[in-house]
Parts: sequence; C-alpha cells; structure tokens
Amino acid sequence: MRTPLGTLPARRHLPVTGAAPDQAAGAPVLDVVIPVYNEEDDLEPCVRRLHAHLSGTFPYPFRITVADNASTDLTPAVARSLAAELPEVDYFRLEQKGRGRALRTVWTASDAPVLAYMDVDLSTDLNALLPLVAPLISGHSDLAIGSRLARSSRVVRGAKREFISRTYNLILRGSLAARFSDAQCGFKAIRGDVAQRLLPMVEDTGWFFDTEMLVVAERAGLRIHEVPVDWVDDPDSSVDIVRTATDDLRGVWRVGRALATGRLALDRLRRPFGDDPRDRDLADVPPGLARQLVGFCVVGALSTLVYLALYVVFRLGMGAQPANALALLLSALGNTAANRRLTFGVRGRDRAVRHQAQGLVVFAIGLALTSGSLAAVHAASPQPGHGTELAALIAANLAATVLRFLLFRAWVFPERTPAAPHDTAPEPRSAR
Repeated sequence: MRTPLGTLPARRHLPVTGAAPDQAAGAPVLDVVIPVYNEEDDLEPCVRRLHAHLSGTFPYPFRITVADNASTDLTPAVARSLAAELPEVDYFRLEQKGRGRALRTVWTASDAPVLAYMDVDLSTDLNALLPLVAPLISGHSDLAIGSRLARSSRVVRGAKREFISRTYNLILRGSLAARFSDAQCGFKAIRGDVAQRLLPMVEDTGWFFDTEMLVVAERAGLRIHEVPVDWVDDPDSSVDIVRTATDDLRGVWRVGRALATGRLALDRLRRPFGDDPRDRDLADVPPGLARQLVGFCVVGALSTLVYLALYVVFRLGMGAQPANALALLLSALGNTAANRRLTFGVRGRDRAVRHQAQGLVVFAIGLALTSGSLAAVHAASPQPGHGTELAALIAANLAATVLRFLLFRAWVFPERTPAAPHDTAPEPRSAR
C-alpha cells in the first residue's frame, strides 16, 4: 500500500529561545524515548541519571518518555512514579511487544521537533547525546546515529558481540549497499518532520526497525550523521542474540527484495528538502539540468563502452549492420534503465514498461544515425577497416547521444510537479 507522504519541508535551525513557533507553548525540543520490557530494576536509575544529565547540560526544553512494551512486572508502577515526580518524564503504555512498534508509536505521536531513543542500560556515554542531536537541531542532518565501529569510538565488550556486530554490518554493506557504520547501536535520533514521512515506509516492529529505517533513509537521499561513542557492554542484557540475528537476516532479505523489485517507492521522498544547493535556480539553466547532464554523461560513457565492446564481439560472427543493431539494442535497454533511475531519479515500477518503449523509439533514431554512418563509410570504401567503422560509429553515437538526452528530458522523463504535502495528524499522547 502506498502512503501519501508529500514533500518534506526545508531544514532549518530551531530557535535558540525554546520551542519552534509552530509548536505549542512549552513543547519540548527533544523527546528521548526509552523502550522497556520488564525493567523494574534498571528503569529508575536510568531515568534519574538521564534526567540529571539533560537538566545540567541540554540548553533546550526536553522530555523523557518511557515506552512500556507490555511489561508484566513492576515496570509500569516505577514509570508512573517517576512521571508523577519529574515534570519532564512521561509514560506511554503499549499492550504489544516490539521495540520498533514502541518507537514508531511514540515518535509519531510526539510534538517534539527532535526525537531520540536510547536503551535502558545506558551503555552509551551520555556525553554523546548533545553531539548526536546538535546536527538535527541546526538543520544540517535528518537522522543521527551513535557508532561503536568508528575509529575514535572507545568500546568495551566481549569478542562474541564484537564479531556479531561487525559481521552484521558487513552483511548490510554487501547486500543492501549500506554506507552507515553501525546499525545496531541503541542510540539514535531523527527530526520529527522526517519521522512523520519516513516511518510509514518502515514495516518492522522489532529489533530490525533501526536497520530498515536507516536503509530506507539512506536510499531516499536523507543525510545521516554519525557520532563516535564510548560504549560499555551490559553483561546482563536479556536480548536473545540468536533469535535477533535470525530476525535481522529475514529483514535484510525482505528489504533487499523490496528494493530490487521497486516495491519501496522511494521516489515519494524524492527531492525531500527545499534547501538542496543542487536545486537552486541558475540563470538561463532549467531546474536540475546541470545534475542531469552529469548523470547522463556518466551513464552515456559507460553504455558507449558496453556498446562498442558488444559490437566488436558480434562483428566476429556477423555483418556490420546486424552487429551494430544488436549491440545498440542491448546497450539501449541498459541505458534507459540506468538513466531512469540515476539521471532522472525515477524509482519503482510505475511506467517502467512505457519508459522502455519510449526508450526503444529513441534507440530507433540512434540506430538510423549509426546505420547511416556505416552505410556512408561502406559507400565511400567497399572494404573499410574496423578502425574506420569504429570512428564513424563513435561520431554518429555522439550525435545520437545529444539527441537522446534531449528526448529523454523532454519526452520520456519530463519534469513533474511534486505532489502537495499531506498533513499527518499525530496520535493523541497517553495521559500520565
């Protein structure tokens, strides 16, 4: 099901005096969520330590929200007691388990412009919290994550967990082309306006929620800031490593398949912000032309090399004209697909067949130009050398390339007006 996400607003620095003008009076700038399940012993010291740290170091109004994942021990009583004592502490009860479900629910309902979460064990040094959220407050970045795998991070944990963490991130890099360094660190933040539009695209409700959110954000072109952290492993962690790893691998397969088939329509987050310097108007230059020219040239250079290589191979077993036609057809299919995604930013399967059909029309024009050049060469010399044929084809292909770009831009992939943003009504917050 497609969710109408609309266009994200431009990034901006939050006012130093407190909440943003469009926020209710007294609303927090930062909402830190602590998802818990049966944490009656660790919850109170965690919240008090975090509250003291934020009260002494954070220059904006803040809130700490305890997200209870259907705990069956005394966790609800401890959380309600803390919420009654400390004005900045809130309690949210969910009747279903799942860390991802808790984060999605609380983040979606929150009125804070910056949202974060951390694990109840506070394995990450809290001095990294302000560096984590600062680029989101300033408007520089869209998401921020703590990284235990950065060179300057200082981490204390066993060899087993270290091996699992690094192996998992290698899997993400190899299978999903992820560029962020640490998907599993329980120390992340996101801008509220980004969360409202990004979270509906994240399906997982458990531990894979973090990874899926980061992969989708990265593929959509959002900016992810990484903060090196000091991290001490919790030896009493109740996380089932084997089950979590199995669920994560299933999630990697699901997201990878969705990306490969185009089911994740990332074009709904295409051109998400109005302050991208690549989108600024330039005199006498149509919007996006400079970026499209660069992408088209890169794709064109690669497809030309493929075309020439195919022609040389096919020429060994057939005549010049059929070798040229077959090489041009195969390279044209790849060229249209690459330009569709990389140059003009069209993702998903919508109109894919139509685009390829239009690309074939453009291919026919290119075929006429290159075939005409070959015919001219053979008319001038009955037995031209392969070098002469290649030179004529390169010249004709350059002319066809210019025409192809103009047709792609004006006919196959014309610029579309972005859909109007849809307002997303936040869910009501639970009473304390």
